[in-house]
Amino acid sequence: MEKISNSSLTNSNEEEFVITRVFNAPREVVFKAWTEPEHLAQWWGPKGFTMIALKIDLRPGGIFHYHMKSPTGNDMWGRFVYRKIVIPERLEFIVSFSDEHGGITRHPLSPTWPLEMLNIVTFTESEGKTTITLRGEPFNATEEERKTYYAGMEGMEAGFGATMDQLDEYLTTMMKGNTK
Repeated sequence: MEKISNSSLTNSNEEEFVITRVFNAPREVVFKAWTEPEHLAQWWGPKGFTMIALKIDLRPGGIFHYHMKSPTGNDMWGRFVYRKIVIPERLEFIVSFSDEHGGITRHPLSPTWPLEMLNIVTFTESEGKTTITLRGEPFNATEEERKTYYAGMEGMEAGFGATMDQLDEYLTTMMKGNTK
């Protein structure tokens, strides 16, 4: 699948992180890749990380809880708590680092990273291509946590860009019918 556009940071103010990416796949397929465990396991997370386990309860109040292993063998847990789901148009969720039981934990490398971030992902389709727009901001954060978040936007852009590259590669596989 050809890459339609690169990820881009569109930060009109200091209150929101925005990344947009266009994929050469129908919206229903892209939405499935974001919401079904067998698909998420193939592309979600930082480049080089391996998904070990995940479970999804796709409903408001439900949780996506996952366990990944870094290339150096370190374990990382994370979770989303879904707030709003409009199939196949929108996902709203609170993102946190997590422990193996689903409890909220601090970022393993940044003690002042926000405990919670609100992410809103929209899916729009035009002529068979899907645009994903991800908007994020600290949620219930202290001033120090907010400052850390804003200072980390360049790193988030790079990280989400690589994750979106993995999604793009995986969608190529899905479109060819080479998935479960």
